[in-house]
Amino acid sequence: MDGHDMLLSPAGVEALRTALAGAGYTANGIAARLGPQATGGVARNDFRAALRATEDREPLGTLIRVFICDQTEREDVVAAALAPLTVDEALAGGLVERHGDGLRAGVDLEPYGDDWWVLADVPASARPGRPLHAEHVLGIGGATQTLIGATVRDQVETALDLGTGSGVQALHLSTHATRVTATDVSERALRFAATTAALNGRDWELLRGDLVAPVAGRRFDLVVSNPPFVVGPGTTTHVYRDSGRVGDAIGAELAAAAPGLLTEGGTMQYLANWVHVAGEDWGERVAGWFAGTGLDAWVIQREVADPMAYVNLWLTDVGEAADPQRMAAWLDWFDAHKVEAIGFGIVSLRNAGHADPVVRVEDLRQRVEPPMGDRIAAWFDRQDWLRVRDIDGLLAARYRAAEGLQLRQEATMGEEGWAVDRQVLAMPHGLRWTEEIDPLVLALVGGADGRLPLRDQLTLLSAAHEVAVDELAEAAGPIVAHLVERGIVEPVAD
Repeated sequence: MDGHDMLLSPAGVEALRTALAGAGYTANGIAARLGPQATGGVARNDFRAALRATEDREPLGTLIRVFICDQTEREDVVAAALAPLTVDEALAGGLVERHGDGLRAGVDLEPYGDDWWVLADVPASARPGRPLHAEHVLGIGGATQTLIGATVRDQVETALDLGTGSGVQALHLSTHATRVTATDVSERALRFAATTAALNGRDWELLRGDLVAPVAGRRFDLVVSNPPFVVGPGTTTHVYRDSGRVGDAIGAELAAAAPGLLTEGGTMQYLANWVHVAGEDWGERVAGWFAGTGLDAWVIQREVADPMAYVNLWLTDVGEAADPQRMAAWLDWFDAHKVEAIGFGIVSLRNAGHADPVVRVEDLRQRVEPPMGDRIAAWFDRQDWLRVRDIDGLLAARYRAAEGLQLRQEATMGEEGWAVDRQVLAMPHGLRWTEEIDPLVLALVGGADGRLPLRDQLTLLSAAHEVAVDELAEAAGPIVAHLVERGIVEPVAD
């Protein structure tokens, strides 16, 4: 987009970058300026130590006070901190605004990563009682960070960010994609994204439109989206939250669009909410989104909320918590549709080009070792390995137990000593899966040292446990495939 579509002119963006870089207004620069105690306080929205550390009001201190601590400062002090950007330019672009007898932040100007800046609207929590703009542009929140961490970061030619908002996902995409396209239904959001791009020296294709409409007929190697996924009756008041779709239809809509968006081997990842309906299996319901797409799908549920907590969260998010009628209407909708809970998670799709795609929908609420994106990429790789192997192929392979794999036992003391009630394999790294197993599977995993093919392992086990080797092989195939899928045992390359 051209300079007129930004908050500042191209020259103004250059001047702002000069001011920020010159002052050291970066994450590292601020941490060094404030010290660990004040930096830790800022992370908890406790600005007392940061304000004491910046009382001299030199440029970096002033920028910290205005854009991080949300203070009002004298115009001459702010002018010195923003120079060579003029106060008039900053006011015209909404970067600062007049307040009382001075100036305060008009936007959220967040230092991010090692040397990035992201522009967004001032969050609702910083200005209580001030209603959010209908096209409010979110900064870097929890959902944003979840998608950033979950994205597969392979080098690609083309990447698409659907519903870019402030542009933070596109910023990350630009580190490993040759060309980045970003869309948003909000012209206001696109102005923020264009400014974020220019301020960080990036060049993105920015297109306005609802979800995939602006890129109809085009395909990408990687698609990411943090869409307005909030579940409800379809009422639209804030575009970052409300899609206008009823219920969780936006998740199904993105799934249906995915086959037409992805190149061969392409990946799509998006955040979604889905409803848990009384009398229905939520996993089967969500799995239905991908029927007929021809795509491998892995849906990971990370959180579950009850309707009251969910409605409270999102009403508070936009400062509507004191609206009992809005709350009642939303809860009535949940009751009418027998919604018992709302799940949140990550949808990852891969266009692997196979006639029999794999669809997995599962609960994964344990703490995961970052980066999650590497875990998701490895899951797809394991599916590719499993897909081309029938039972004979699985039996011919050699396996090794995952590094650090642990065995946890629960036992009860009886007359004859300890009796083992339950045995669980636990992965202390990666996705940290736990898997309850029987003694035969324990013996199989225990013998997986990478030296013998599985077929030979089973021959030894059949003799030790007095089970026919053919029966053992038939039972072991799906078990080993499951253990490979979860990374509990790993195939050893020939």
